[in-house]
Amino acid sequence: MRAALIKSLDGPDSIVVEDMDDPTAGPDEVIVRVEAAALNFMDTLICRGRYQVRPALPFSPSAEIAGIVERVGEDVGEIEVGARVAAFVGYGGAREKVAVPAARIVIVPEGVASAVAAGISVTYGTAMHGLGDRARLAPSETVAVLGASGGAGLAAVELAKLMGARVLACTGGGKGEVCRTHGADVVIDYDSVDLKEALRSETGGVGVDIVYDCVGGPYAEAALRATRWQGRYLVVGFAAGSVPAMPLNHVMLRGVDVLGVNWGEAVRRAPEGHRAAMRAVLGWIAEGRLAPRIHAQYPLSRIADAIRALDERKVAGKVVITMTPDAGQRTDAGGNP
Repeated sequence: MRAALIKSLDGPDSIVVEDMDDPTAGPDEVIVRVEAAALNFMDTLICRGRYQVRPALPFSPSAEIAGIVERVGEDVGEIEVGARVAAFVGYGGAREKVAVPAARIVIVPEGVASAVAAGISVTYGTAMHGLGDRARLAPSETVAVLGASGGAGLAAVELAKLMGARVLACTGGGKGEVCRTHGADVVIDYDSVDLKEALRSETGGVGVDIVYDCVGGPYAEAALRATRWQGRYLVVGFAAGSVPAMPLNHVMLRGVDVLGVNWGEAVRRAPEGHRAAMRAVLGWIAEGRLAPRIHAQYPLSRIADAIRALDERKVAGKVVITMTPDAGQRTDAGGNP
């Protein structure tokens, strides 16, 4: 089989595609013939040794996959050969076959393309955990999403809207229309306006109920200062590249709950909760209630280019790697290609 391998921590230029032996299934594992593997911002970090997880070299990027079950281990009961499945694998997904613990497998419903199913675990999983488990979002509340045009942000925009919230999508680079297409009620370009004043203006001076912050950096304090009395601030990620120093006096004065959203650890501690969330998301996609946006699909041979696109902040939605050898790059505006 072919696999994309990171052999040194020198960024996307260190990735090579080589042949290697097929994996074998352990007693509680299944072998998935990968049709699509999705990339996330973490892949720009893990290929440089800057992510909190540092696998032994060589390893493959991509934390999430979708494909067809090719073999099952002797202790695997319910999953059958030929089933269409998706899974969160942590890393190692960018290869043609992957051994996956059966406990991580979710069946993909009819009508959901593998390119779509591959890209939901990290972004929609994080949004389900953050908005549902951590923030306890209630219908009619107002949610401000920072980094709203990226994969994680768009998932939060869609799910917050599905949960009945009023969604303020905060983004830059002229990507506001993408956010509107995916359910945002208001788009705020934080490169051209005062973010705090804009958020307060959109809430009649009261402030937002929930901030979903995928970005950190220079926008965090402004968003915190625009949070209402006893609002919730979700710390999701730091795509801006720096961890902000938050003014704790404002947290105290406005009674704000600052909530960490460590989705990966939540999956490790409660895997069945994650699988239930993924079954719900896949069901909503099959019903047409969610439409994940695929920014572009790249063949495995061009995975370095795909990660560079994430590096350069050119992406609105998900970047997906496909395993068809002769596939060219393809850009999709919607959900199921």
